[in-house]
Amino acid sequence: MPTARKEAAVKELREQLAAAQNLFLTDYQGLTVEEITRLRGELRKDGSTYSVVKNTLFRIAAGDTAAQLEEFLAGPTGIVFAGADPVAPAKALKAFSDATKKLSIKAAFLDGSVVGAAQVNVLAKLPPKMELIARLVGSLASPLRGLVTVLSGNQSGLVRVLTAIREQREAAVPNA
Repeated sequence: MPTARKEAAVKELREQLAAAQNLFLTDYQGLTVEEITRLRGELRKDGSTYSVVKNTLFRIAAGDTAAQLEEFLAGPTGIVFAGADPVAPAKALKAFSDATKKLSIKAAFLDGSVVGAAQVNVLAKLPPKMELIARLVGSLASPLRGLVTVLSGNQSGLVRVLTAIREQREAAVPNA
């Protein structure tokens, strides 16, 4: 018979899952409370949260998602509930994992598909989403800037020719 505490934990997990667009599963075994607190602080910077969950309660709360992640729900599991940009939490997890050597990334659930730890490490090497968007906008704007420069070149050439003709006529007319 489920206790009120477990029912509340499942309800909270369901709310977190509904709010999160991406999930990262980690093995936190060997981390101290201070280290987990530091990891949570790093993840909070981009709006992600980190929770240590019981695998059985996660299976109940996640439903179909848990079925896809079943092979990774063994042993101690910590889950990062991330927003739309999966790069920032992947970078934070990779940096923390490299620094402590205790945290290991099991897998991730990104945009409806399961991704392995190796792919999460590749994702961590990408620039942030906003930087990629800025690069795309710059790439799209560059040809337009060139076109504007070429088109304005004809106008400025005409202005220079007219200025030269005016100066010639002023020089040809004697001062009276």
